[in-house]
Amino acid sequence: MTETLTPPFHVSLDLLNAKIPGSPHPQDILIRDGRVVEIVPHRSYQQDLSEDAVDVEGDWLSLGGYDLQINGALGLAFTDVQRKHTQVLQKICHFLWQQGVDGFLPTLVTTSLDKIQESLGTIADFIAIQRQTFSGDCSPKEAQVLGVHLEGPFLNMEKRGAHPSRYLLPLTVDNIKKVLGKHGDIVKVITLAPELDRTGAVIPYLRDLGIIVSLGHSEASYLQAQEAFAQGATMVTHAFNAMPGLHHREPGLLGAAIVERDIFCGLIADGKHVCSTIIDILLRACQYQKGVFLVSDALAPLGLPDGLYPWDERQIEVKKGTAWLRIDYHTPIECSTLAGTTLPLFAGAQNLVKWGICCPESAIAMATISPRQAIGVSEKLINQSALNLLRWRFNSSLGELTWQRVF
Repeated sequence: MTETLTPPFHVSLDLLNAKIPGSPHPQDILIRDGRVVEIVPHRSYQQDLSEDAVDVEGDWLSLGGYDLQINGALGLAFTDVQRKHTQVLQKICHFLWQQGVDGFLPTLVTTSLDKIQESLGTIADFIAIQRQTFSGDCSPKEAQVLGVHLEGPFLNMEKRGAHPSRYLLPLTVDNIKKVLGKHGDIVKVITLAPELDRTGAVIPYLRDLGIIVSLGHSEASYLQAQEAFAQGATMVTHAFNAMPGLHHREPGLLGAAIVERDIFCGLIADGKHVCSTIIDILLRACQYQKGVFLVSDALAPLGLPDGLYPWDERQIEVKKGTAWLRIDYHTPIECSTLAGTTLPLFAGAQNLVKWGICCPESAIAMATISPRQAIGVSEKLINQSALNLLRWRFNSSLGELTWQRVF
């Protein structure tokens, strides 16, 4: 893996007058030998500046994004990954880095056990190689594979969405073992419907393995969701989608998540999966980045134009960045099953600001800080590679949020 490597990154530079999500006052960021070594209040010192200093004029600075639910890119679905796709995986990592993403969880949707095992084995080998690259002297300009998100096959039949019903499995510890196989150590998150567990043993078993449990594709009641959170579940997969809506007599899974502390809800903010008014309600109820992180839920055509693309043995049609599973081509596309998007992660953050329901600071945090917190990764800038820094600019007259990598 050498295509995306750069020479050792030894820049020393001071970035002055920057806004950092979570800090109320402008900050100066000191970079030495390619790493952030100190963050101090703007103009709080008069010496030790590097020869090179850049005034970022009050723009926001953050780490790159973390995408915890992404199904593929550049024409490759992660569920279809085989040994021959190693170079494509590397290209995807480079592509995602160009999209502002520092790390991601390749998401495997419901399919056969054989295909899951083949994908897990290939991704495990890729992670091992990539870790060597990241620990070496060179500085890779590519997104890091953080592990795998298994979205299924333990989903409720009635809320399966585009997941094929024939591959759904009963939720038991034995079936969990079969799905994880020899590569459970790379599985970071698993989405499941908690009401399918008749024993109450599955979530504690997964937590003992260090796997984060996210509730989704579920008919769980409020009480069933509460029990799952008490057992150790800490996340909700694509809030509002593939679950009952909020009801004033039965709050359901999402209602339980909103009132429970330390639960993070993934959100697709493309304007199709959830309307902006409902997003506004969710963000207010969850205190914005304290309880919500953005995901792309992007499918394999991410990075490709609109059109028809394969989806297992079926086809999806991508129209204006939204993917639909077409069953009957004689009916309007909007009557088809919503399958996902082909929009990048930061499109969601930009939408939240454009719609006027979120300040730039919270939007940035939901794409960069909250997903790190949801999987227990440090979101602090200190000691991070300066290559991961993003600069965000808000044009108040246009209501537009834009970004670029600093290096």
